[in-house]
Amino acid sequence: MTLLIGSLTLGLILALLALGVYISFRIFDMPDITAEGSVTLGAAVAATLMVGGHGAVVSTIAATLAGMLAGALTGLLATKCRINKLLSGILVMTALYSVNLHVMGKSNVPLLNEITLATRAEQFGAALFGTSGDLSIAGWEVGVRDASMLLGVLLFIAFACVALYLFFRTNLGTAMRATGDNPQMIRALGVSVDMFIVFGLAMSNGLIALSGALIAQYQGFADVQMGIGIVVLGLASVIIGEALVGTRAVGMLLVGTVMGSVLFRLLVAIALRWGLNPNDLKLITAVFVFAALVMPTLIRRFRTTVPTPAKAA
Repeated sequence: MTLLIGSLTLGLILALLALGVYISFRIFDMPDITAEGSVTLGAAVAATLMVGGHGAVVSTIAATLAGMLAGALTGLLATKCRINKLLSGILVMTALYSVNLHVMGKSNVPLLNEITLATRAEQFGAALFGTSGDLSIAGWEVGVRDASMLLGVLLFIAFACVALYLFFRTNLGTAMRATGDNPQMIRALGVSVDMFIVFGLAMSNGLIALSGALIAQYQGFADVQMGIGIVVLGLASVIIGEALVGTRAVGMLLVGTVMGSVLFRLLVAIALRWGLNPNDLKLITAVFVFAALVMPTLIRRFRTTVPTPAKAA
């Protein structure tokens, strides 16, 4: 049960990363590699500030702003310097590795003795449930910290999805979506396409850095290697989510992205539970992503080639 709750919690935290990838990948059709550096940047900034005596909320907000700055830099390289979009992300991601090392001062920063958002959630859960010991849920023993974190992250993700949905329904959000769909039309209306790209990538990497800050506080440490391969996870979550909801409506796609992130994390947890060698985790992740990419196309082909009963008659 602890493994299940931990996987659900981590999947929900990574849903913020998946939502950030959704903005860059689906709205702007840009596989932004900056994410691999931004998620570590968020963790590094949050961990360093908390170790330095700053509050968890202030540190998390600062981490989000740092991620937005990294995303804006990628956007500026792509728009103002006219560098290929993919290469812009790679350049910023590469630079962020050294930046993260300088921010942390070492490769790993522990948070076991710091008051983090996970600590606050545990304190709130102890007051809510009336105990600091284990809870009995459907006959399973669950720690208050695990249950509190799951509840807190679930509420936060729900708030984030509602906020994004409302934003995409505003004039600014609609214009940003239109920039990805038809930039020529936006230019014809006298709107700066470059501005929307920079703003969108800043927003995307802000969510990704926020995810990194929460991961560090949940796991109890920030590590310079924690962002390696994270873009693949985000892309898989988006693709799985699209397959689950089967619609292009923005609200459903946001919900599907969260569902895809949680499902993907559960699949990884099940694979580990069945005795998967941790050294093969990246290989299994690649297989899951491959299946997520190929299966929707195969299903559509199967539906178009198999005759209906009326046609067969």
